[in-house]
Amino acid sequence: MLFNSYAFLLAYLPVTLLGFFIFGRSGKQAGAAWLAACSLFFYAWWDYRYLALLLASICANYLAGGFIARRAGSAEGRRALTLAVIVNLALLGYYKYADFFLSSTNALLGTDWPILGIVLPIGISFFTFTQIAFLADAYAGKVTEYRFIYYVLFVTYFPHLIAGPVLHHKEMMPQFDEDKNYRPHAANFAIGLTIFAIGLAKKVLIADTLAGYAAPVFAPDADAPTLLNAWGGALAYTFQLYFDFSGYSDMAIGLSRMFGVRLPLNFNSPYKSRNITEFWRRWHMTLSRFLRDYLYIPLGGNRHGRLRRHLNLLTTMVLGGLWHGAGWNFVIWGALHGGFLVINHAWQDACRRLPVRLPAGLGRVLGVTLTFVCVVIAWVYFRAPDLATANRVLAGMLGQFGTSLPEPILSRLGPLKAVADSLGIGVSLGGGAAFVETWVWIAVGALVAFLAPNTQEIMGRFDPALPEDSRRPQAVARRLAWQPTRRHALVTGLLFAIGVLALSRPTEFLYFQF
Repeated sequence: MLFNSYAFLLAYLPVTLLGFFIFGRSGKQAGAAWLAACSLFFYAWWDYRYLALLLASICANYLAGGFIARRAGSAEGRRALTLAVIVNLALLGYYKYADFFLSSTNALLGTDWPILGIVLPIGISFFTFTQIAFLADAYAGKVTEYRFIYYVLFVTYFPHLIAGPVLHHKEMMPQFDEDKNYRPHAANFAIGLTIFAIGLAKKVLIADTLAGYAAPVFAPDADAPTLLNAWGGALAYTFQLYFDFSGYSDMAIGLSRMFGVRLPLNFNSPYKSRNITEFWRRWHMTLSRFLRDYLYIPLGGNRHGRLRRHLNLLTTMVLGGLWHGAGWNFVIWGALHGGFLVINHAWQDACRRLPVRLPAGLGRVLGVTLTFVCVVIAWVYFRAPDLATANRVLAGMLGQFGTSLPEPILSRLGPLKAVADSLGIGVSLGGGAAFVETWVWIAVGALVAFLAPNTQEIMGRFDPALPEDSRRPQAVARRLAWQPTRRHALVTGLLFAIGVLALSRPTEFLYFQF
């Protein structure tokens, strides 16, 4: 069931909300049990065959977490934690990577092992990482709430279940135990619906439109793209993914707020980042936090010298790439970001010893531009269905297939046609309208991503989400920031109505495949 579908908006959400507050009047655990049951139904809607797998994972990890918590900090607890993490990763590895391993082995060794054709259970990466974090927190003595129904709700809570954010036990459990959250509050509905409307608009009005301009360039059987076509496809996907994932994050936070529960911030205008380190503090923030706390730091972090730090960064990002998908293109994507991070750290170390500094404004523009270009290049491998397609698109972006413009555009350049000829810009047949539309929508995406305030800035006065490191999101200028007024209610209502009217062909969120 998709957030951007009539079934969800007209049936599932109203019934779930109504039952939650009705059962909540009988007690917190009754309300939590209803919400957990609805969340399980939400998951089963995708494929009921994997509901048993989810429930088995929940029960096993709940029991393991209790066992580990009673032995927190001890050698026995550490052994139990290690075993539980291995079992979780083995389950994830079987469903997500078994066929990748078999196909890679066949290609490398010339063997003919049969591919298993395993269907990936949706959301398995997210509920596995969420529970591994719970087990680690239990060993560290950070878990204080052990009621089973709250744990079931913590794992299955439908706003985050399919595509994140990755939750921490300590963030959610106190909220599930608050009496006030089981009573309806007008403020929560107003704030939640506004955030949901913004997210819905990002998804259906911008991301889904850009998808149609990115797909032809990344098709496996597509012609070799010339310079402008290759960059058009890569940038269209860059902004498609941005608004798709940002839209999902907003919708999840908005939905959760209607139940009185604040999810952690997961997306914070990453394309405005001045360097790649800042990018990963702004993109999929809860996954970055998980990789930092449960992989990079246990590997040694930056505690053992520069060389070890660089190796730890590369290892973390390659494994983060594999988390996103079982394919060599994801390995390369992770390795590219690992390499970017290593170069960025080395550059920052060098800059500290330089006596000259660039003007702040110029340094920011150059930093944002270089970071954005690096991210776009890496997205090519993230999006492409195979390495051959990724290499072809990247070659086009480097100009290896020349530069061309559609004939209808060239014929209207007038005196500028001589300039185009001198630059070696050739003619491509047809596609004039699609070419112009692609770059117009790229411009729209760029203007919103780089110049517009993000959702948590617009809603900053009302604590829309759990901010990173407990910092409150900063509100934008009062004339732009959301207020509980008729004018803002009208704008929100119109935005929501336009988003709903655009639901002619609901499409899945891109992060559902991970």
